[in-house]
Amino acid sequence: MEDENLKQMNNEDMQEVDILNAKIEEQKQELDDREDRIKRLMAEFENFKKRSDKERTGMYTSVMGDVVMKLLPVLDNLEKAVESSTQDEQYKNGIELVMKQFKDVLTANGVKEIEAVGKPFDPSMHEAVSLVEDNNLGSKIVKEEYRKGYMIGDRVLRHSMVVVAN
Repeated sequence: MEDENLKQMNNEDMQEVDILNAKIEEQKQELDDREDRIKRLMAEFENFKKRSDKERTGMYTSVMGDVVMKLLPVLDNLEKAVESSTQDEQYKNGIELVMKQFKDVLTANGVKEIEAVGKPFDPSMHEAVSLVEDNNLGSKIVKEEYRKGYMIGDRVLRHSMVVVAN
């Protein structure tokens, strides 16, 4: 009788252990599912942050580019003023200082001049206004620059107006 009671208790204990093991497995699966969901949410959030940063940078570049485009004619006129002859050296030095300060502000905000003279012609950065023969230069090399071009980041604000050799 005692053996039967022991067997019955063991069977009941075994059933209880099986039930508990099943619950543990169920909770492990639930925990794994939640962990997977958390990882996915974290990845989505990181992607959102990257997209937001990219959009913010693009917006800044766009707005800055629009402002700079409106200021470039002022810079062109300052350059013309520096190139013109004058008897007053202090006046000329003042104009040069203003132009340097203007260019420094543009550079500090990510605006850079497009290099043209002596470089290969690149239609994405240069606008050819004339073609000349020059045996000293190679094929499709920029010989002269009529108007400077500018970029902000990878965006061309204004193409360089150039004369291309050969």
